[in-house]
Amino acid sequence: MIIEKLIRKLKNDPHYKWDSAYSVKDLLSVSWVRSFQMLRGWLLKPFLKSSTGLVFVGTRVKVRHGYQLSVGKNLILDDNVSINALSTDGIQMGDHVSIARGSILFCTGVIAQKGKGITIGNRTGIGAHAFLAGQGGIIIGDDVITGPNVQIFSENHNFSDPAQTIKQQGVTKQTTIIGNNCWIGGSVTILAGVIIGDGCVIAAGSVVTKSVPVNSVVAGVPAKVIKNRETLNNV
Repeated sequence: MIIEKLIRKLKNDPHYKWDSAYSVKDLLSVSWVRSFQMLRGWLLKPFLKSSTGLVFVGTRVKVRHGYQLSVGKNLILDDNVSINALSTDGIQMGDHVSIARGSILFCTGVIAQKGKGITIGNRTGIGAHAFLAGQGGIIIGDDVITGPNVQIFSENHNFSDPAQTIKQQGVTKQTTIIGNNCWIGGSVTILAGVIIGDGCVIAAGSVVTKSVPVNSVVAGVPAKVIKNRETLNNV
């Protein structure tokens, strides 16, 4: 199939195949939408810091401070995505990254305190309505998949002095890191400073307050390690 071969080439994945049987009408509809997304991408590319391939842009996408946004090959920004790259390091995305509809990525909260930035690795997909707050820095590795409504923070408000308002006490910034080949379930919250090792699975609805070792299966509020993927076959 021509479209399958084209996607295989774009993704640089010789093993890519359709999982379902699509009708001609289905394929025409998808191609029509992708064509307009590619056109919007061409209009956006001159305003980016760098881009090495195609950019597909949905409707009502907002990109502010695009001169600090670097993207690799074949970026997809779905409908209603909002990106604000204002920060010291900007936003960097690898090859074949997709940001699903309604997601928000920003790096600076209070304008008086410039944030650090966000890095997203190759072949990583950010689910719908994600909220990535990169004031203290967010680093997401390669081949990461996230469910919808994931929240990732990298800044906390200080509140230890009851004689002052919390707003007056400033913030603490800590870089949050997600390793390669992780699966982050829907509605997961990851707090500032957490490091999630390679190969981890975070159950839907978990609130991750502490760092997680490599290949852990994590669940709960607050989240705890319940299994290790390396020992699953030995149980």
